[in-house]
Amino acid sequence: MTQQTSRPKGLHIALWILQIGLGAIFVMAGIMKSSQPIAELSKTLPWTAQIPEGLVRFIGVCELLGGIGLVLPSIVRIKPKLSPIAAVGLATVMILAIVYHVSQDEVNIVGLNLALGLAAGFVAWGRFKKAPIQSR
Repeated sequence: MTQQTSRPKGLHIALWILQIGLGAIFVMAGIMKSSQPIAELSKTLPWTAQIPEGLVRFIGVCELLGGIGLVLPSIVRIKPKLSPIAAVGLATVMILAIVYHVSQDEVNIVGLNLALGLAAGFVAWGRFKKAPIQSR
């Protein structure tokens, strides 16, 4: 059995933990935003009542697909480059969320968006540059 020296094992494990954790968070958030009635959703996410329903649903679908994209291509090793691309997309969603929340003086929410965006950015960097997953 040969050991891969080009991919640090600790980084690889950390990236997997982040991919799975972020994937679960974004899938759950995406399902919630794309399927719950806005009146119900706005009880936990008040900003959803302030923007058009179509935009809330679009954000939900993007988060759902991004969460799936973080994990599935890497697990099955079919087009695993899609996972860091999904991470870039989710980091972009978080940047846009930060801009929106700051513009609405909802600074208390920004910390979570920043943490999720940085984690997604780290996954993108790690899977593009330091510990890419090879295709079958």
